Amino acid sequence: MKIIFALGGSVLVPDEPDLEFVRKFAEFVKDLSGEHRFAIVVGGGKTARRRIEEARSRGANEVECDYIGIEASRENARMLAEVLGDGANQEIPKDFVEAKRTWDSGKIVVMGGTEPGHSTDAVAAILAEHVGGDLILKATDVDGIYDKDPQKFKDAKMFKELSLDKLQGMVQSLSQEAGKYELIDIVAIKILQRSKIRCIVLNGRNLENIKSAISGGKVVGTVIK
Repeated sequence: MKIIFALGGSVLVPDEPDLEFVRKFAEFVKDLSGEHRFAIVVGGGKTARRRIEEARSRGANEVECDYIGIEASRENARMLAEVLGDGANQEIPKDFVEAKRTWDSGKIVVMGGTEPGHSTDAVAAILAEHVGGDLILKATDVDGIYDKDPQKFKDAKMFKELSLDKLQGMVQSLSQEAGKYELIDIVAIKILQRSKIRCIVLNGRNLENIKSAISGGKVVGTVIK
């Protein structure tokens, strides 16, 4: 199976780089790479958000802020690629042509952002479509998509399934500013709508749950229909 991770920066870098978990995640992917093909698109996380807010306070525009976030995501991607070693690209692709070349070589693709105007979720969706992916795993720091922020509201309820149309309605009114792509961005939703690739949102730190999702077993998360 061809699996593409949209790996939130918050999973690998909750505040500072969690090298122990980076190594654990890398081993997890390598263990399964004999049976499955993987591409991993890493987000910028808190590193990106901090740098973007600093730049915005100095008057940077949204395109400039997006580029700052893209570079942060690539830094996180480099960290993971280094731990994965020779089985992954060590030069982080700047576009989908480079990423596809790495994919065709048989290596694990590791990349970050590409260009302004969308998040790494969209990058993962586009890459999945480009390589004929079977499954997108949007790995975050919570268990799935909720009706409200579970980190702020104790009564937040998680959706076990969610249609793309309903998800689009949920995000339409949310900010699309650099560093503030909440839930998932509009571009990613549009790509999912046209590609019809299966997508599951789940906790990126629960590796056993991710393994179950890959094998088609029971999963804690939100299945995007």
